[in-house]
Amino acid sequence: MPAQFSIDLFDELRNIIGGFEPIVLHSVLRELEGLTRAKGRNGAAARLGFTMGERCTIAEDENESAGSVDAQVIDYAIRHKCLVVTNDRRVRDELFAHGIGVISMRKQKKLELLRR
Repeated sequence: MPAQFSIDLFDELRNIIGGFEPIVLHSVLRELEGLTRAKGRNGAAARLGFTMGERCTIAEDENESAGSVDAQVIDYAIRHKCLVVTNDRRVRDELFAHGIGVISMRKQKKLELLRR
């Protein structure tokens, strides 16, 4: 999101929810690290995401070997009852089904807290 929409993710999050502890799963960082080798816009976005992820608390997930990275994020959020920042509709819908709030882009300008 930050690379694609030119927003300061951490500032936007503070505006929406106030104080927070940003957490990223180790598996997410590994996935981003692999994507940083790509050329062009996607590689640049992955590099920015990886750099931002390094500023977060890195969580070792005990279910890291099970399922996709998306499934691991969903599982972690359900177990720890934490908000998730994502624009992925499938991930968002799965989180909503479990009563987990999602922060997502609104009109390609601002972040918005969604709950269902």
